[in-house]
Amino acid sequence: MRGLLLIFFLCCHIINLKAQDIPSDSVRVLEEVAVNAYAYDRKPSDVPATVAVLHDDQLIRFSNTSLLPAVNMIPAVRMEERSPGSYRFSIRGSSLRSPFGVRNVKFYWNALPLTDGGGNTYLNLIDLNAVGSMEVIKGPGSSLYGAGTGGVVLLRSPDKRADTRFTIIGGSYGLLRTNLGGSLFRSDKLELDYSLSYQKADGYRTQTNMTRATANFDLRYRPSSQSMLYATVLLSDLYYQTPGGLTRTQYLQDPSQARPASAAGPGAVEQQASVTNKTGYSGIYYEHDWNAKWSSRIGIYGSLTDFVNPTLRNYELRTEQNWGGRTDTQYHFELGNTTGKFIAGAEYQHFYSPVTDYDNNAGVKGSLQTSDLLRSSLLIGFTQIDLDLPHKVFISAGVSVNSVQYGFARTSSTPQVDQNRIFSPVLSPRIAVLKKVNTNISFFASISNGFSPPSLAEVRPSTATFNNSLNAERGNSYELGLKGGLLKRLEIQLTGYDFRLNDAIVIQRDPSGADFFVNAGSTRQLGMEAIAAWTHDNGSRQYYWKGWISYTFNDYHFDHYVTSGNDYSGNALTGVAPTVLAAGYDVKAPAGWYVNLTMQYSDRLPLNDGNTEYADSYFLIGFRSGYYLKGKLPLEFFAGTDNLLDQRYTLGADINAAGGRYYNAAALRNFYLGLGVRIPERKP
Repeated sequence: MRGLLLIFFLCCHIINLKAQDIPSDSVRVLEEVAVNAYAYDRKPSDVPATVAVLHDDQLIRFSNTSLLPAVNMIPAVRMEERSPGSYRFSIRGSSLRSPFGVRNVKFYWNALPLTDGGGNTYLNLIDLNAVGSMEVIKGPGSSLYGAGTGGVVLLRSPDKRADTRFTIIGGSYGLLRTNLGGSLFRSDKLELDYSLSYQKADGYRTQTNMTRATANFDLRYRPSSQSMLYATVLLSDLYYQTPGGLTRTQYLQDPSQARPASAAGPGAVEQQASVTNKTGYSGIYYEHDWNAKWSSRIGIYGSLTDFVNPTLRNYELRTEQNWGGRTDTQYHFELGNTTGKFIAGAEYQHFYSPVTDYDNNAGVKGSLQTSDLLRSSLLIGFTQIDLDLPHKVFISAGVSVNSVQYGFARTSSTPQVDQNRIFSPVLSPRIAVLKKVNTNISFFASISNGFSPPSLAEVRPSTATFNNSLNAERGNSYELGLKGGLLKRLEIQLTGYDFRLNDAIVIQRDPSGADFFVNAGSTRQLGMEAIAAWTHDNGSRQYYWKGWISYTFNDYHFDHYVTSGNDYSGNALTGVAPTVLAAGYDVKAPAGWYVNLTMQYSDRLPLNDGNTEYADSYFLIGFRSGYYLKGKLPLEFFAGTDNLLDQRYTLGADINAAGGRYYNAAALRNFYLGLGVRIPERKP
């Protein structure tokens, strides 16, 4: 790591000297859009944090069926798919806590929490075409967003859907996808947009059928020049089968098979293992500028989820009710040569869910096992001050106080069992400094503290026992980096960090495959991330090409970890690849042709805490080409392939799986083709 830091400082010195030789007006930042992370509303080179920003053109350069391929191009971010519809999402190694869904990374949808009050996020409910932009904040974001040591993701709907668009895609393994989106109403004050989608797939493996229907509606209403009202509705009906993990022998013999029956019990097909998730989410958000200095925002949201999950060991039914709100007030000020902004606000989340487990008799609900009531409440108060100082120095300092309470009641026992867990309020500070060398080159450093309590799915996992002794994670992150643009067309970002986590929460599995969680002592996570992109266009963007490459280096280890008589101290962190490399090349020609090429290499990664078995490394190539046909009814024809080299690999291993059932094989070489139709907006 010392060698990497030496290279880092040497690069900083060279770029500093080079930047001094380049007139500031000859350099331009390639992405001028504002970054919303930490409420900065600044261009990327002026943000003192490692934030990856994906817009719709980067999200839809693949097969358009999932966020996964675009997300996996981001350094230190990994999205996994155990089967179609079954996703995990991690930032800088946070996948230690993910049996399925998303843990330890907090998601927001149109400025309101998408992560529920129990600490889980159903990312698989979101349709790709409903996302207009995605900002990924790496590392603890507790100072403004509350609990979470992994990071924060801000999702937003597209700003405008003036034109009506219809897309249909078909491909290998039974893939069929349709999407229709556009504007229902549009005036100077009111915009009402919609997006409807349907997607199905048979999947590569046995027991991996998936269907999903979604409807998204977004309203923007401007009652005055000083006010804006946003409203969003998400309806999603998702069904997907779960094939279960394979041993290495089974994986090498036939990677497409589902988990077979064994001495531990029946297999995935016999038990009809699957998930049905029907969710409705709605939120409303109001912004008002009181004057040139003061502004306020307030929003409320609610969601209702009906969850059915036949598994190998039980048949689980859940009804989840989630509601809450978020508000903040901002004050802009000037003090001599210093300008600044002060933010103060709060966020509250409430979660309530009856959970009932039955015997699973070949996919049919059997006798009652347990009946529980789960509830939680999270209250966050936060404040942040930003200062633009002389000599092109920017300082940001913030702190939050987090209060979390869980409740558990087992109503199926006599007498009823009631347990509560109240975590002591935790202060999570963050301070960041940025120094601009010129208009487009910046150096930054930050120190942040993260706090992440166990989610309700971890204190009451699939073993159906309430773990009242599981402690919250606490971690400190030290980060420094540089970012900006050089030579008019080159965009760069280089970041090094040292993240030290205490009481890390690690997933374990019992012989039946049920999940449970333990605190793993401390971890030491040293990392480096780099990305460079070169863009060329002729000004009118009729001809355009962009090449980019990203690199991730992870030196992650358990610092101190002793459990069940085993000492794993010094072992590599489970489920994290030491090296990941990604690259892409996009070309758009004046005649309407375009080509997108993507490559990714992932190093082998440990599958258990003892580091006795590793998933193999893999190298993937993806390709998409299409043609835009202009006219009164513009059309797009496109086709592509994923896993062009027909690699056998696993994307979403079950880490620490009992019996060595780690492997969930990803699809082999597959193809898709599609047609898009755009109906231009009629103008008066």
